[in-house]
Amino acid sequence: MQFELRRASGAQPWYWLIRASNGKVLATSETYFNRQDAINAVAVVQKNAASAPFYDMTKAA
Repeated sequence: MQFELRRASGAQPWYWLIRASNGKVLATSETYFNRQDAINAVAVVQKNAASAPFYDMTKAA
């Protein structure tokens, strides 16, 4: 698995994605105005993803 920093056209040209080892995209971020903000967001996800709780929001209350 890897993170990739990408450029888009528009007012907020920076975004990142997570790509699986088979090449498929697992997640895409929001877009960022500043390159460094996108890089900082990657660092936050890398640091916290393993301990993030999972909630199944499809279950009936």
